[in-house]
Amino acid sequence: MSVVTGTPAVVSVSISSSLNSFRALKRYARGLTLAEFKCKLELVVGSPASCMDLELYTPDDKFVMKLDSDEALLGSYPIDDGCRIHVIDRSGATIGEYENVSMVEKFEITDAEYDKRTDTARSFMKTSKLGQYNAEEMMKREAEKEQKLLEEKALAEAISVGSRCEVRAVGQPNKRGTVMYVGLTEFKPGYWVGIKYDEPVGKHDGSVNGKQYFECQLKYGAFVKPRFVTVGDFPEEVDYGLDDEM
Repeated sequence: MSVVTGTPAVVSVSISSSLNSFRALKRYARGLTLAEFKCKLELVVGSPASCMDLELYTPDDKFVMKLDSDEALLGSYPIDDGCRIHVIDRSGATIGEYENVSMVEKFEITDAEYDKRTDTARSFMKTSKLGQYNAEEMMKREAEKEQKLLEEKALAEAISVGSRCEVRAVGQPNKRGTVMYVGLTEFKPGYWVGIKYDEPVGKHDGSVNGKQYFECQLKYGAFVKPRFVTVGDFPEEVDYGLDDEM
């Protein structure tokens, strides 16, 4: 057979296989013999060329014909852009065998051996004193974190449960309520103040992630950081906005 005239020298086709779940979009020269084409398909689907049967489907997945002459040119078949060529494997391999990475031999190395190598990311970070390998920087960050927590604790200790308060956050209207909880929580690190707002401008009913820290009506409760809470003799107000709490 000869290549059909009046058609492009290269055709774009979708490749599927009885052994794999994926499809690959590839471009092939129409001048390839079917035998040469099968050899190229080995790299795509994993099946040996000698164990392949090929079927041609239209772009809308309708069966056209079998491609069964190894001496024929790919372009001698009615293959257009968008068609699908399905590879049926006759090697006896199981479905998904070439997709199962657990079957691939892995290169493994102990942590001690990896630590001795000089061509690794860990070695580079150590030499450049980056991240966890910069002791001075790590100590500085830890100290800053500890200082921030101490400052937050001091602010929290100045707030008493039962106090009237006003929450003042940047970019939000002030909101008033009553302090219902002060201390550490499980949902996020640091100190938090639980507020029961005067109006339904909160986030919850005093519970977060299934744990009840205090009780109030739904949408009246919220947690805010101590720095946003001002305690005082605040009367009740209405018409507040939302956002920026836990």
